[in-house]
Amino acid sequence: MAESGFRGKSMKAVAFDVAEGYVSVNPLFLKKFDKDMIKDLFEHLNKAMTAARNEKLDLTDQASVRTRNMKLQRLHNAMIILRNLAREKRFPL
Repeated sequence: MAESGFRGKSMKAVAFDVAEGYVSVNPLFLKKFDKDMIKDLFEHLNKAMTAARNEKLDLTDQASVRTRNMKLQRLHNAMIILRNLAREKRFPL
């Protein structure tokens, strides 16, 4: 089975784009996604969040701390939107 993607991108790449702020996850963006694609994106967002949390950074460098926190915030917000969409469509993530 080929890995499901969005516009030729893997869900891992989409999760990275969400973390970097290149893609905004909203109901309109998710309209073209089927159930399996949403589950796959949720998994990759979770992995990206874990990776962002595990990054070693200098706590005295405010710019890097802010960048990391923005990534975590974008990933968290995307995951909340996916959870709500899954609840509306009545399928488990």
